[in-house]
Amino acid sequence: MRTAKAKRKTLKHFRDLEVYQMAFDSAMKIFKMTRDFPMEEKYSIINQIRRSSKSVCSSIGEAWRKRKYKAYFKNKLTDAMSEASETQTWFDFCLACKYIDREVYEEMDNTYEIIIAKLNAMERKAESFCF
Repeated sequence: MRTAKAKRKTLKHFRDLEVYQMAFDSAMKIFKMTRDFPMEEKYSIINQIRRSSKSVCSSIGEAWRKRKYKAYFKNKLTDAMSEASETQTWFDFCLACKYIDREVYEEMDNTYEIIIAKLNAMERKAESFCF
């Protein structure tokens, strides 16, 4: 009988991680949706939500490359979770300013809750990612 580790798809790159793919797809959705926001928000909501959503992805990439060091790996995953939470906060502003509707808000908020949960699970199981 194969072990759970052997059954799991071999991860060769951070781009193979489902959580990275979700975060990247979400960042691209944010990029596209914010193109329609008012220009007066260019240096406020637009810039901030794009930056925080991209930072989720970059922190995952950094964590992956530093998984030789368990503490650093966990730290970068925590950074990614913080950036995901910041992105959720910017969605609160987007909804309050009526730049997005409730349906879009809930979809994106739920997606970021899943991303945060996946990152938290990776942090709890850091030893299975680190070497």
